[in-house]
Order: sequence, then structure tokens, then C-alpha cells
Amino acid sequence: MKQISVINSIEVPEGYENEALKIRDVYVEYFKSKPGFVSSTFYRSINSSSKFNFVNIVVWDSYDSFESVVNSGFENEDGLNADSMKVLGKGFPSPIKVSPGQFEIIRND
Repeated sequence: MKQISVINSIEVPEGYENEALKIRDVYVEYFKSKPGFVSSTFYRSINSSSKFNFVNIVVWDSYDSFESVVNSGFENEDGLNADSMKVLGKGFPSPIKVSPGQFEIIRND
């Protein structure tokens, strides 16, 4: 199986930083309980003019593991999966915006 990295670039307006941190931590604890979760690393920008002031990189053991946990629930209106967790793209309240992307390693120097 080929590991994948889910790189979530997050726009968090001033005053919403603590809320974003709390929500991220809830999701990571949930992901840790699921098969295929490898790790999560959370970054805060040191550039105050950056559009994306937070980045979360979550590593899964395979795309299938990621799909079975993270995207389950996109098809219903509330975005809830079988565990009553909102899928990540629908889990952060406005005005916080998450731009997720899935990537595979092609070089590691």
C-alpha cells in the first residue's frame, strides 16, 4: 500500500484560532482511533500576511483508509458519517475555510 498525505490549508480569521485548534484536535483524536491513520502534524504560519495561516498534514497508510474514514458522509446533507462525525470539509464553522488536497510522495530526499 502507498501512503498518502492529506494537506489541509486552513484560513482562520483573527479571533477564531482557538476554535480551529480545538476542532482540529477533536478530529485528530477521532482519526487516531481508525485503521490506517499514521500521523498528523499541525503548522502555524510565521508570515502574518499568509492567506493560509494554518496547515495540517495527515498521513494515512493508503488512499482506501483515508476514503473510508474521512470522506464517508459527504453524500448526505449534514455531512455526518456513521460515527456522527462531520466530514472534515464540513466540520469547521464559517468563517474558517479548509482547502484539502490528497498527495502521494514521489520523491523523498
